[in-house]
Amino acid sequence: SPRHGSSACFDQLRGPVALWQRHVLDRPPTPVNVSVTQLRANSATVSWEVPEGDIIIGFSISQQRQDGHTQRFIREVNTTSHSCTLWDLEEETDYIIQVQSIGLYGESQASKKVHFRTLKKSDRFPSNSSNQDDPTVQGLDKSRHLQTGEMIIIVVVLVMWAAVIALFCRQYDIIKDNDSSNNKEKAKPSSERSTPEHHSGGLLRSKFYPSVPSINIIEV
Repeated sequence: SPRHGSSACFDQLRGPVALWQRHVLDRPPTPVNVSVTQLRANSATVSWEVPEGDIIIGFSISQQRQDGHTQRFIREVNTTSHSCTLWDLEEETDYIIQVQSIGLYGESQASKKVHFRTLKKSDRFPSNSSNQDDPTVQGLDKSRHLQTGEMIIIVVVLVMWAAVIALFCRQYDIIKDNDSSNNKEKAKPSSERSTPEHHSGGLLRSKFYPSVPSINIIEV
């Protein structure tokens, strides 16, 4: 009957529609907050964020020159990284990138397009102020602060060691002088500590004389 035929046709259409709906629902989330940092003449680093709650097994990056001459696709799986370094770029060239996350059942929709321009080879860092948030610039500033702090600590330690050594040397000299004086006293001959000589060269006689009986005479 016509009714039965329409039902069969609907069942045939429902299969592909269900598969398409499942494919759309199983897609991983689209990367957000895509940014380009560490700009150089021939390289740049792309970073992004992915909403939590889905299993992400990789990423895919579409890299294209703004003039449309060259296009490159970078795809990496079995990784949870949220950044990638682009190499072999041309200096002073405008590029457009888009990022896709890869899940268990396919790829996400492409992120918003992000534009960036590489530097000259003579430039170390971008000249605009927005690049002050560049992790490379921040890393160099931190390393400079660390080097300055380390130098101050080294100088303080050296000064303290110099003071300790000077104090030790001073105490050592005092102890050495005292030991020398004691050794000189001990080295004097025993004759010098015996009975002193008389001015005429002879030995002084003892001032003690033998006892004499005391006699008292009383006249009557």
